[in-house]
Amino acid sequence: MSIVRTSFYTTIATAARLLAGLVVIKLVAWFAGPTGVGKLGQFMSLMSLLAVLAGGGISAGVVKYVAEYRHDAQKLSRLLAAALWYALCASCLMGAVALLFSRPIALWLLGDPGYESLIRVLAVAQLGIALVNYILAVINGFMDVRRLAFIQVLGSAFSIVLVLWLSRWLHLYGALLALVLGQVLCLFVGVPVWWRSPYFQRSMLRMHFDREMTLRLTAFSVMTLSSALLPPLINIAVRDHLALQFGWEKVGYWQAVSKVSDAYLLFLTTAINIYYLPKLASTHQRASLVLELRNAYRYLMPAVVALAAVVYVLRGWVTRLLFSADFASANALYGPQLAGDVIKIASFVLSYVMLAKAMTRLFVISECVFAASYLVLVYVLTAHFGLVGAMYAFTINYLIYLAFNVLVVRRYLEGL
Repeated sequence: MSIVRTSFYTTIATAARLLAGLVVIKLVAWFAGPTGVGKLGQFMSLMSLLAVLAGGGISAGVVKYVAEYRHDAQKLSRLLAAALWYALCASCLMGAVALLFSRPIALWLLGDPGYESLIRVLAVAQLGIALVNYILAVINGFMDVRRLAFIQVLGSAFSIVLVLWLSRWLHLYGALLALVLGQVLCLFVGVPVWWRSPYFQRSMLRMHFDREMTLRLTAFSVMTLSSALLPPLINIAVRDHLALQFGWEKVGYWQAVSKVSDAYLLFLTTAINIYYLPKLASTHQRASLVLELRNAYRYLMPAVVALAAVVYVLRGWVTRLLFSADFASANALYGPQLAGDVIKIASFVLSYVMLAKAMTRLFVISECVFAASYLVLVYVLTAHFGLVGAMYAFTINYLIYLAFNVLVVRRYLEGL
């Protein structure tokens, strides 16, 4: 399947997920204002963190090795049995930790012990989220983009209904609760769709510890966890710093622009993840790898530049539509953020070579270094430029990250 056809299906799925996310943001902005949007960002960072930890962070590994082993029944069976065992053990462990520390987490992130029950619901939901991650990773590994898109579209539709119902009843608490339950609802869509696929076998639901396969998955677990753990934690630190320096209302402006950025980039990052990870993992010849990277830049870079330009021109209207007139001050933050978005996509295409080729040590070190450098840049640049300095930090950090990835990929290609 080509990148163009993949992008078509992922665009539909992403649009559905985006709509579900924007419904939540709009509702929170309506009944809680900029402060509520700032708190929403904190909870979503926790969710994204636990969603990855729920399955032990092996989704990328499952995608890679399913793509490699799909014609080798014995290895595929061993891999999936080990993956399911790994994912369920990790989800039980993380769920227990979240239950044990639910009150401190609620106080730390949301500043209100009344949200302790919400953290407990999220902890229990870890098992369901782990199963969803496993199913989606297997489908992605087989590059079955149509089924993947169908699950995500229908799951997003259920989430929208749930958000509208619970937020009307419980307001901010209900919107946050719907975010958790919406992920688990994907099971009711994903299981029957996967069951009816031509590659499904009952053996894919067996669990078994396999030392060799577990070690291979562990390498991806380390890489995925580093890339998944660090951004939410760094963003929490950034929000806390901005709140201390400028107040939670200004954090809401920063969060609003960041969410708009995440929203339109989701179309491109989803296509990169679904198409390029299995494609690069199964490509071993230099010429083929270079061709895939060139095609990525040929199709993705014009798209991200065009989207960023449209968002910048319509930034006032976008802000009013997605949030409210109270967020007008956020319009001054779009310029450097959108420039950083373009550089971010350029660097992401190259960084997937490290992930697909299991460059574990280099990948983890780079994630730690650039997460730390972003936080340092935020501290330095906000001291000199105010709130917009956080956007300057974002752009400069990704520019350095792009240069680093160019060097890594060039060295890897020279070694083939």
